[in-house]
Amino acid sequence: MPLFLLAIIVFVINIPFGYWRKTENKFSVQWFLAIHIPVVISILLRYLSDIPFKWENLILFIFVFVAGQFTGKLVYSYYKRKKCKS
Repeated sequence: MPLFLLAIIVFVINIPFGYWRKTENKFSVQWFLAIHIPVVISILLRYLSDIPFKWENLILFIFVFVAGQFTGKLVYSYYKRKKCKS
C-alpha cells in the first residue's frame, strides 16, 4: 500500500476518535482511549503495509494523526453549534 494512501486512511480513522475525544472529560479513561486506540491501529496498518520505519514517515504519521483528531474536534464543535441554533 502506498504511503500516501495509508496516510489518508489514518487521517479518516482519526476523525471519529477526535469527535469522541471531544465529548469526554479531559484525562478520563475514555479520553485516553480515544487518543491511543487509533495509535495502535496506525501502527498495525503501517506494519501490515510493510512500510519501513523512517523518521520522515513518523513525522508524516504524527501530522496526519493530529490533523485527524483536530478535524474530529471541529466536526463535533460544528454540530454542537448547529444544534444550539436550532
